[in-house]
Amino acid sequence: MNILAVTACPAGVAHTYMAKKGLEKAAKKLGHKIKVETQGSMGIENEITAKDLEKADLVIWAIDTKIEKANRFDGKTIHEVPVAAAVKNAAKVIEDAIAKR
Repeated sequence: MNILAVTACPAGVAHTYMAKKGLEKAAKKLGHKIKVETQGSMGIENEITAKDLEKADLVIWAIDTKIEKANRFDGKTIHEVPVAAAVKNAAKVIEDAIAKR
């Protein structure tokens, strides 16, 4: 699967990046491709593009706050979870998202 994810927490520091790392590691282990955009104290990093969205099979938001440019995802089914879920068990987040799509 081609997975896109956005991670964002209110402070936009540690947990945002911990969730990113967890999702990337879990996706690789499960045999999926993933691109993770972070939104935090450094702004938007690794921004998801329109081209990325065209190829996406699945979109995951691991967020605890509103994200910037959310309208890019209009028309996509989004599996939204708290950041902590992606930090604690990213593989389960991915598997749940696949099961619900």
